[in-house]
Amino acid sequence: MTNTLTATIDIDATPEQVWSIVSDLKRMGEWSPQCRKMRVSGPVGRGAKTFNLNRRGLLVWPTTSKVVEFEPNRKLAFRINENRSVWSYELIASGAGTTVTETREAPNGTTAISRFLVDKLMGGTEGFEREMVEGMNATLARIKSEAEAR
Repeated sequence: MTNTLTATIDIDATPEQVWSIVSDLKRMGEWSPQCRKMRVSGPVGRGAKTFNLNRRGLLVWPTTSKVVEFEPNRKLAFRINENRSVWSYELIASGAGTTVTETREAPNGTTAISRFLVDKLMGGTEGFEREMVEGMNATLARIKSEAEAR
């Protein structure tokens, strides 16, 4: 298992414009090919909790998360409780635009149940991680499209 997966994109919009999209977690289902719905308990900020509904083909599963970093116009990160992975979006001003990096980190690996499910139901770690990076790139492309259309 790779401990860190990343995808990066340059967006022709200010960090503030991109932040307004990235930090609107209830719209995650519009961007992510796997996380189809995200419900947030209260305003998005450090400590906010979410209930997420994920889908891959016919497989549908829930997860929960907690926002662990929240720096407006810079960084948003949430930890998935079920597998201990941390997903983040980091925004860096670059000229007239913004470079956005989406990262999935599992510094201590994922849980045994998560590894079992990935192995038995999702085709193994290597293929699943490749699919996650493809999904991250798709998510960022959708965010870019939304930000640049504004």
